[in-house]
Amino acid sequence: MAPLRNRSAIDAAAAVILILIVAAVAAAPWLAPFPPDDQNLAARLTPPSPTHWLGTDHLGRDTLSRLLDGGRFSLVVAALATVLTGIIGLVIGVLSARRKGWLDELFTRTNDVLLALPEMVVALFIVAAMGTGFTSLLVALTVTGWTPFARLARTLAYDVSARGFVEAARVVGCSPWFIIFRHILPHLAAPMVGQATLRFGQLLIAVGALSYLGLGVQPPQSDWGSMLAAAQPYAERAPWGIVAPGLAVFVVALCVTLIGQRASRRASDPVDVLVEEGQHA
Repeated sequence: MAPLRNRSAIDAAAAVILILIVAAVAAAPWLAPFPPDDQNLAARLTPPSPTHWLGTDHLGRDTLSRLLDGGRFSLVVAALATVLTGIIGLVIGVLSARRKGWLDELFTRTNDVLLALPEMVVALFIVAAMGTGFTSLLVALTVTGWTPFARLARTLAYDVSARGFVEAARVVGCSPWFIIFRHILPHLAAPMVGQATLRFGQLLIAVGALSYLGLGVQPPQSDWGSMLAAAQPYAERAPWGIVAPGLAVFVVALCVTLIGQRASRRASDPVDVLVEEGQHA
C-alpha cells in the first residue's frame, strides 16, 4: 500500500511541478524580474541574491529572466518535434504494416539507413545545411526522430491486425480505413504516448545540445542550451550559470516521463489504475 501511495504522490508532484514550469515560461514577459537581454557589466557574475535570485551571467544579465525567456524556445521546439515525429511515425508504421509490399520494404530500408547513422550527426548536418534557427532545428529533429515511433507502430499494427476481431471486421466488409481507425489506432494509443514521453526528454536534450554547439538560437536570444555554453567558461567562478539551465532540462524531462508513464498505464490498464486510486482514497 505504501509504495503505491508514494508513486501516486510522486506522479502528482511531477504534474504540479511541470504545470508551474510551463506556466512560468509562458508568462515569462510578465514574471521575469529584468529584461532578459538587459546588460549590467557592473553586476556581472553576481551570485544568487534577493535582487538576482539565480545570479547573473558574464554580461550581468539576470539568469532567472533568461531562464524563463529561453525556456519558451526549448520547450516549444521539443514539444513540436515530439508531436510531428509521433504523427509521421504513426502514419508510416501503420501503413507499412497494413499495405505491406513495396511500402513495407521501403520503410525497412529507410529505417536501416537511419539506424546506421547517429541521430545527432544527421541533425548537425541538416542544421548546418539549412542554417541556424527555429525552423532548421525543428526539421532536423523531425527527420531524425520519426523512426522509433514508426518501428513501434509497425510492430503493434502487425500484432493487432492478426487478431480475430480485425479479421472478422474484414470478412464482414469493413473498409481498410475503418479497420485502421476503429480497431488498430485505439490499441496503439497507450504505447505511443509512452514512447512520446520518452522521446520528449531526448528531444529536449537534443535541442539543448544543438544550441550548446551554436546551432540553435543566436544572440541576443537565449535558450537553455545556449545558456549552458555561455556559462561554461565561468563554471568555477559562477556555477549557478550552469546549474540553472541544466537543472531545468533535467526536471522537465523527468516530470514529463513520470506523467507520461502514468497516462500510458491508465490507457492500457484503466481498471488497475482505478483500483489503485480507490485504495488511496
